[in-house]
Amino acid sequence: MGAGKSTVGKRLAKRLGLPFVDSDSAIEDAAGFSAAEVYERFGEKDFRDGERRLVARLVDGRVGVIATGGGAFVDPRTRELLNQRAITIWLDAPVDILRERTSRRDTRPLLRTPDPKATLSRLADERRASYAEAHIHIRSGIQGHGEVVDRIIDALAEHLSA
Repeated sequence: MGAGKSTVGKRLAKRLGLPFVDSDSAIEDAAGFSAAEVYERFGEKDFRDGERRLVARLVDGRVGVIATGGGAFVDPRTRELLNQRAITIWLDAPVDILRERTSRRDTRPLLRTPDPKATLSRLADERRASYAEAHIHIRSGIQGHGEVVDRIIDALAEHLSA
């Protein structure tokens, strides 16, 4: 949460001339209410099951840029699906930056805690091993989104030529 997946994904898609899909927005379109509400109403297990089915549909079509929710890649079946059918990218930002970015809106159920920074730190620790299975690892932070996109494009070129 707060790594810039949606913002960077939109810019990356535009630079590459590809369509962009945010999985949380697609969940909202299908459910008729926010991804956070789906998560709160049905719980994490049902949310992740639905998210996996959605991701399967998204990677089975044309080439594009997909931004998944932060927990999607932690699910082993979703991670395997993405790593088999797509080039996966981990946007890795320091917890202090994640906290600053996520504090702007109260739309993230997992951060409705007395200490959101501690929650972000715990989630980063818990998810790190899963995220490390992504094909590409991009460290981001204070640099602009355009610079992050440039680094992703360079990493994609390197990945595809390997």
